[in-house]
Amino acid sequence: MQSSSALSVRQGVLYVAIAATAWGTGGAVAAELYDVGGIGPVSVSFWRFLTGLGLLVAAHLVRRSRRPETALSLRATFAANPRRALITGFGLAVYQTAYFAAVQQAGLTVATVVTLGSGPVLVAVGARLTLGERTGLAGTAAVASGIAGLVLLMGGADGSTGPAPLLGIGYALLSAAGYAGVTLLGRFSGRENAGGAFESTVTGFAVGTVCLLPMALLEGLPPAMERPAWTLALILYLGAAPTALAYTLFFAGLRAVRATTASVVALVEPLTAAVIGILVFDERLNAIVLTGTALLLCAVFFLVADEGVGRAASRGTADPDAVHGRRRSRPAMPTKD
Repeated sequence: MQSSSALSVRQGVLYVAIAATAWGTGGAVAAELYDVGGIGPVSVSFWRFLTGLGLLVAAHLVRRSRRPETALSLRATFAANPRRALITGFGLAVYQTAYFAAVQQAGLTVATVVTLGSGPVLVAVGARLTLGERTGLAGTAAVASGIAGLVLLMGGADGSTGPAPLLGIGYALLSAAGYAGVTLLGRFSGRENAGGAFESTVTGFAVGTVCLLPMALLEGLPPAMERPAWTLALILYLGAAPTALAYTLFFAGLRAVRATTASVVALVEPLTAAVIGILVFDERLNAIVLTGTALLLCAVFFLVADEGVGRAASRGTADPDAVHGRRRSRPAMPTKD
């Protein structure tokens, strides 16, 4: 990394780790909102989007005031590629809402691991089928490991983690598919994000908020206010920590660390979710589920290894974006929920 970088590698890793830890708490807060607020996954997602959007817009205004020459307006970012903004927002709404539904049905640990582990695998398969991207030996191993892990999870899941684990795993796969779709769109749409990753994320959340509103109204938008202070605190936390703060720290960290490094550090998320699920929600994972979890996480490691090898071999030279810790051809969104 160049010495002119504002962040050291250690600081970048710390930022990504904090973001992943915050993401790992999102499902737990959603589960608590189901009980306290009496609302469903669509409404929980809407309140997360709305609160997070307000905080992200505030952060954007601060960025614009400090760096007016480099930070583009949100209007210019949307106008640069409105179709992509619309599809990205819809994808964000689908994969995050489906994730919360998976937590409700399969439990926090299983939902997080299935979403995180199968998302990159679906991206690898989709990129091979639609973009012609070839996967090496490590990529093939990732797909095989991911499929084996999913099979074990579906066969070993029982009522100890959630009321309907198979349905929850289905929601988690839908969540991963939404993530994969937005990721593939990011690779297909262009080599650079117009307006920057942060600005594109803000516009994506704005579109997602609009998409979720009618469905949230049908599901039941207002939360119960039997414990108003606790309910409002949960909503504020959901929009602040695992959304606005986590996204901001993640993109800041990516200035100093490679995307492959960030992918490994982001595995803090399922570990955080597992600890919360076991200690707070009394979830119990049998040996088959634990083995499937390990295989899914191994799939992520294989994909990280495959990405590193592919970049090093590209054109017979080192990837300049990898050298300077920048992402190339990546979506305007994080790798996780």
